[in-house]
Amino acid sequence: MSGSHYQSSLKLRLWCCLLGVILAVVGLFFAIEGGKLVSLGGSRYFLIAGIVIVLSAIQFFRGKSSAVVLFALVFIGTLIWSWFDAGWDFWPLVSRLMVPAGLMLLAFATWPTLRKAEGKAALAGPSYALSAVLLVGMLATFVQMFQPHPTVAFRGEPLPLVPVDKAKQQQNWDNYGNTPGGDRFVALDQINRNNVKNLQVAWTFHTGDTPISPGGNGAEDQETPLQIGNRVFLCTPHNNVIAVDADSGKQIWRRDINAQSQVWNRCRGLAYFDVTRPLPAATVPGSTPALPVALAAGDSCQRRILMNTIDARLVAINADNGEMCENFGDHGIVDLKAGLGDAADPKYQLTSAPTLAGTTVVVGGRVADNVQTDMPGGVMRGFDVITGKMRWAFDPGKEDPNSQLQPGQTFVRSTPNSWAPMSYDPAMNTVFLPLGSPSVDLWGANRNALDHKYATSILALDANTGKEKWVYQTVHNDLWDFDVPMQPSLIDFPMKDGSSKPAVVFGGKTGQIFVLDRYTGKPLTEVKELPVKVGNIPGEQYAKTQPFSVGMPSIGADKLKESDMWGATPFDQLICRVSFKSMRYDGLFTAPDTDVSLSFPGSLGGMNWGSLSTDPNNHYIFVNDMRLGLWVQMIKQNNNAAAASNGGESVNTGMGAVPLKGTPYGVNKNRFMSPLGIPCQKPPFGTLSAIDLKTQKIVWQVPAGTVQDTGPFGIKMHAQMPIGMPTLGGTLATQGGLVFIAGTQDYYLRAFDSSTGAEVWKARLPVGSGGGPMSYISPKTGKQYVVISAGGARQSPDRGDYVIAYALDSK
Repeated sequence: MSGSHYQSSLKLRLWCCLLGVILAVVGLFFAIEGGKLVSLGGSRYFLIAGIVIVLSAIQFFRGKSSAVVLFALVFIGTLIWSWFDAGWDFWPLVSRLMVPAGLMLLAFATWPTLRKAEGKAALAGPSYALSAVLLVGMLATFVQMFQPHPTVAFRGEPLPLVPVDKAKQQQNWDNYGNTPGGDRFVALDQINRNNVKNLQVAWTFHTGDTPISPGGNGAEDQETPLQIGNRVFLCTPHNNVIAVDADSGKQIWRRDINAQSQVWNRCRGLAYFDVTRPLPAATVPGSTPALPVALAAGDSCQRRILMNTIDARLVAINADNGEMCENFGDHGIVDLKAGLGDAADPKYQLTSAPTLAGTTVVVGGRVADNVQTDMPGGVMRGFDVITGKMRWAFDPGKEDPNSQLQPGQTFVRSTPNSWAPMSYDPAMNTVFLPLGSPSVDLWGANRNALDHKYATSILALDANTGKEKWVYQTVHNDLWDFDVPMQPSLIDFPMKDGSSKPAVVFGGKTGQIFVLDRYTGKPLTEVKELPVKVGNIPGEQYAKTQPFSVGMPSIGADKLKESDMWGATPFDQLICRVSFKSMRYDGLFTAPDTDVSLSFPGSLGGMNWGSLSTDPNNHYIFVNDMRLGLWVQMIKQNNNAAAASNGGESVNTGMGAVPLKGTPYGVNKNRFMSPLGIPCQKPPFGTLSAIDLKTQKIVWQVPAGTVQDTGPFGIKMHAQMPIGMPTLGGTLATQGGLVFIAGTQDYYLRAFDSSTGAEVWKARLPVGSGGGPMSYISPKTGKQYVVISAGGARQSPDRGDYVIAYALDSK
């Protein structure tokens, strides 16, 4: 044997051994884990494929060309199975086919040499041709990974732009959600879908307050600024308030509050009141007008900024100079822990903006989740905007919720609370409050009739008196922490007969959207009470039915199947399949129990506090969501010996077993993720959707965000693959035909064509954002700005203190 022939033979043997080792590992993994999957009633594909791949590996070790034939059978079977399992869905096919295609390419490239060594015709032409086809297919697929794959593609013609009526052009963004009704729509079109490509940074401001989250306890910048006249008002995670010039971003004044909490440091927004402005009239029959107010002699605090703090204070600051409003409460501060009993940090906080309802400042409060049964109450209160004196309290734990506290009494403990932003209708003089569940969220055996009435609902109250007008519940006996998490949007809902009705529209963590009559609280779109399965926790008050808003689209809440499991490779996909089949899962309302169950989209998922934005001209709403399932297991414990958790972010995202003090159970829960730290269900993991209220259909739905600044094991991929990532922070819609969003996991502010869902502009941010974009027009220069606060994205270590304004290039 010649030396060259020997070397060639040695290289072939080594190469075949390498392929054999790779295929043996793949085959054994498929066979072992696939066997587990079959034993759980899952797909037989992995077990069968694994066995044949092992046989192929053996033949490679033996240097036989039949190894390629065996693997080709696996590959053909994989193609067929993938189509039946996933259809033409792009990302699921990538997960199933890319690794097998790469191995098949290597096998085909080896086949001619193996055949030649056996004295057979090499078939080099067909082999290399098939290898080339696979290579081209893989390259084409790789290119497609960088293209968005809408889950609902836009069909039809783009809507025409509606010019702004100058008489109705927006003057100020003077409420958290722009309007008292939280529409997040600006009647401005200087920046529009045709020229947004020319948007550039106009100014950048550093607040000096960087949100740091030691221990995963939730410090974040989640603000939406206010703009009134020539000033923009900012708040920081530690509740410092700053006024800057609307055109330059230069600081005008600063008021440092420096509120501190063990967990959850953040400020979502502010409220504003100007005593010199006329109060809007209450025009709906039967509605009471807003109560008149006047400044005391010598009080110069005509225009005031109001803020809730994370350490439970209501603060009033002079908007003109940053001084405290001395005649408000105690030198500008009202103690919101008064009457609550034990409300030590971090049991009770306020993270959302107060709501200005006429001349009443309405506040709720965040009661920490999953801590203990004895927690502060969720009482909601209204305060005089000038004096800070409490006008009313609504205690959902009392038969008469407006009854006054007697000396020595406290508000009822552990009742449903309202932590998210509220809305106000001046024509009704009514405030609309989103409510969550009572403590301890996942266990409700101790709940009473009032808990069952008010929990996880929308509550309408008279702004002057706090008297109940109506309440509508979205989840019965909520055991999932499915709070109503967002500001309800007050819209005119188009009816089938061409008329419209004043409505309240909002989304939930369940991925469902409800549309209610604003006057009565009755659904304007169909809601069905459908049966759900119950659990086996002794004494639990399971609801046998739950309301499903079938008349509106659900977003990211379809019932998962095994074929919906996903991974970056077939290996983590298989692990996710085994995990999925190992858990009890009955759909959206899978009851927590002592076994391991899956909750999807879960308390972290669905729609959250960022809220909807609206387009009243076209009757569209825009919804961003996150799809993060949780696995949950209740663990029996000694309810007298159990400790209490601190209620931080880590408690709710899963850091091992969490005791629920005062109950017979603790809870163990975590995100439903693959071993690579990727959600186990198929992409997208977060989307942006447009819904036409006239048809109650999704017009378009596109993935929101890329993996550029995240990835497996938390390692940044630096690849702009628009898989669609979980989103926090809301959207902004404009009359220029745009929807802005920044609350993705990558560091961008984006603009989408509101008509088609096409991405038309994006700007790289220095760090991610969890805030809501806003827009205004300068009364001085007439220039329109879009502003975003960027303090860092959820799950990212990168933090900052940026507020950035964008405007059109002056050219």
